[in-house]
Amino acid sequence: MILIADSGSTKTDWVLAGQEVVHTQGITPVHQSPDDIRQILEQELLPQLGGLVDSLSAVFFYGSGCTPAHIPVMQQLLKEALSTLHVPSSTLHVEVHSDLMAAARALCGRDEGIACILGTGANSALYDGERIVQNTPALGYILGDEGSGAVLGRSFMNAIFKNPDFADIREEYLAEQQLTMADIIQRVYREPMANRFLASTSLYIGRHLDNPLLEKLVVDNFRQFFRRNIAPYQRPDLPVHFVGSMAQHYRNQLLQAAAAEGYVVGRVMKSPLEGLVAYHSA
Repeated sequence: MILIADSGSTKTDWVLAGQEVVHTQGITPVHQSPDDIRQILEQELLPQLGGLVDSLSAVFFYGSGCTPAHIPVMQQLLKEALSTLHVPSSTLHVEVHSDLMAAARALCGRDEGIACILGTGANSALYDGERIVQNTPALGYILGDEGSGAVLGRSFMNAIFKNPDFADIREEYLAEQQLTMADIIQRVYREPMANRFLASTSLYIGRHLDNPLLEKLVVDNFRQFFRRNIAPYQRPDLPVHFVGSMAQHYRNQLLQAAAAEGYVVGRVMKSPLEGLVAYHSA
């Protein structure tokens, strides 16, 4: 019996034996202390597992912020927590991987391919069926993250205030959201989580894709993703797979962008969890 976790900054989905799914708050070791993580495991995860883990043999934890430096800490924390449920830590196999490896295994399985994450942020990897062999640095939404919700929001804000063609869109958006330009400057430059605020504009854009200006904004965002992040792999022969809300919600625009840049889109998933269950069940 195995336990698989897919963790982001907001929540963690845990699936036991490919069936029982439970949830805890997000676990990101790059932002949380070992004590914070231990508390989440002990107070949120363990009470939900109970006797289900009597024959647990392995744990595969995939999460954002799981850098090489944090992996040993996460492995030890998981072993310690589960040992309180009478799972022998000496025989329990624990692996901790990044969210990019989660995407690669969920999307590509054991085949070669290009795996991408398109959500609030963006990332990609060239995967040989076992390892990530190349990764174009994402660089975050200020320096990079093309294709992401945050960068789409950044482009949208720029357009509504600088492009006269967007004047009607600007008035409608500001009225609907009860915002002013000063409010937006405050949210972006002086308050935390500016990336999430910018990405929230996707909710408005997604409702108005019948407007050619907004659809082009989405397609251009994806085209920049292919040019800046996928082209460096120099593998136009490989399918490009995607996981994340941006890829799922804007699938048609993603297909347009891929065709324009000479790529073929493979699998598109909102979450990697189902793919991870299939990977570890094979």
